[in-house]
Amino acid sequence: MINNLAEHFSFLYLKVSSALPNVTNSIFSASSNPDTAWWVWPVLLFFTTFILGIIAVLAGVGGGVLFVPIVGTFFPFHLDFVRGAGLIVALAGALAAGPSLLIKGLANLRLALPVALIASSFSIIGAFIGLALPQDILQVAMGVTICAIAALFIFSKDSDIPNVPGPDKIARRLNISGTYVEESTGKQIKWTVWRTAQGYLAFILIGLIAGMFGLGAGWANVPVLNLLMGAPLKLAVGSSKFLLSITDTSAAWIYLNKGAVLPIITIPSVIGIMLGSLVGVRLLSKSKPKAVRYLVIFMLLFAGINSMIKGLGII
Repeated sequence: MINNLAEHFSFLYLKVSSALPNVTNSIFSASSNPDTAWWVWPVLLFFTTFILGIIAVLAGVGGGVLFVPIVGTFFPFHLDFVRGAGLIVALAGALAAGPSLLIKGLANLRLALPVALIASSFSIIGAFIGLALPQDILQVAMGVTICAIAALFIFSKDSDIPNVPGPDKIARRLNISGTYVEESTGKQIKWTVWRTAQGYLAFILIGLIAGMFGLGAGWANVPVLNLLMGAPLKLAVGSSKFLLSITDTSAAWIYLNKGAVLPIITIPSVIGIMLGSLVGVRLLSKSKPKAVRYLVIFMLLFAGINSMIKGLGII
């Protein structure tokens, strides 16, 4: 038995030893900074994404929308690798939450599938555009987008259960309606949507942006589903999580195929943000959501302006 263990250990040691040069080359090619030991970046990424995971849960946003601006600003990685990892980070959170949301009725397939089809199709186009654009133009465009997202956080006001006069033609044809039980009151909530065509047009833009910048799309899905189409807030949040798992998968494949997803960046980021999310859920009942929301807005504005400055070559 001891001999077997020794053989397994030797085999593992040889595998790790042979993989280390590849890991080192990968991290150096991503960061263009050979003066720093390769293991420093995964460790820093883990702790950074752990904190981002806590903040994301407390602020009620997806991890992807914080990951790309913050890591793209403060880490020396090429933006393509950051955007690829950002999509995987957003995808991991959505896949973890999707099944339980469907079981509880807080995500609806009739509502989510059409918009997921539209957003995922255009996220593929967005991914191709993002990978083809020069780095400086992409930095400026991403900075403008991040500042616009921060403005959306400042001015948008969610409505728990919007007043919808009745389903429009598209919603009636697709039978987009249903009921769910509001756990806080025990009441059964009936819902439907309207302005469906306008909502579908908005998801074309959301898909393009999600694919181009790897930001996920929860920051835009919820306002469109809730404020524009009239879905109840809880249903909008749940359906948004579910459709993220489809939209981000489509764009992530493009980044994987182009070699823009490095495990040495992605794995510590996914582990860090998921562990941080677990801690964030525990802190949620004791936190002050407004203070966290202001912190997120400040972080996004800082990262967005910094990205624009970098793209314009000012620093």
